[in-house]
Amino acid sequence: MAALTGTIVNVITVIIGSCLGLLLKKGLSERLTNALMVAVGLAVAYIGIDGSLSGENMLVAVLSLVIGAVIGEWLDIDRRLNRIGELLQRKLAKKSDGESTIAQAFVSASLLFCVGAMTIVGSLQSGIANDHNTLFVKAILDGISSIVFAATLGAGTLLAVAPVFVYQGSIALLAQFVAPYLTDAVIAEMTCVGSLLILALALNLLNITKIKVANLLPAILVPIALCPLYELVFR
Repeated sequence: MAALTGTIVNVITVIIGSCLGLLLKKGLSERLTNALMVAVGLAVAYIGIDGSLSGENMLVAVLSLVIGAVIGEWLDIDRRLNRIGELLQRKLAKKSDGESTIAQAFVSASLLFCVGAMTIVGSLQSGIANDHNTLFVKAILDGISSIVFAATLGAGTLLAVAPVFVYQGSIALLAQFVAPYLTDAVIAEMTCVGSLLILALALNLLNITKIKVANLLPAILVPIALCPLYELVFR
């Protein structure tokens, strides 16, 4: 259970942040809410762009996105995630929620909290060395983000704790088994691809695009196979 310490702290900060955001939501005007959404979108875009620069092999990143898109569309992950969100919305949402739906908040927050370098690296450190510092930092950032998300998008942000716990916890618990396959090159490309997905999420939050980001999630795992293959063929 020690491997899950960082994940548990992360879940707690998201719960606290979401609750604070829901309390603040009652006092926010629509104008201020829209301004906050733009601010969040720009901040998420910055995180995505910054992380994508960690990639070392453009070919691997591009192929990962292409292969991941094919797998994701075949599995239709986006539709499945949205169905979960819509189911939760039907059970929990009030008619007065308007456009700030539980489904949108659940999917957007889940992707933001689960996709990125700190999630992967931090969970591996927790599982292999019981070093939770990276996840502790991530927990603080997610806590702050959850305040803004809950204040602008609503209660669905709070429900994102479930995928955070399952995703990060699984990586931490399986870390010792997958560590031999996660070289520095693999982690760099996984970080790059994950950050590009965060950028796509930012474009959605800014209402510039309507990318099915969830359908691109398999792309994060593709570098595990592509990096060794690239080394074998080109080196």
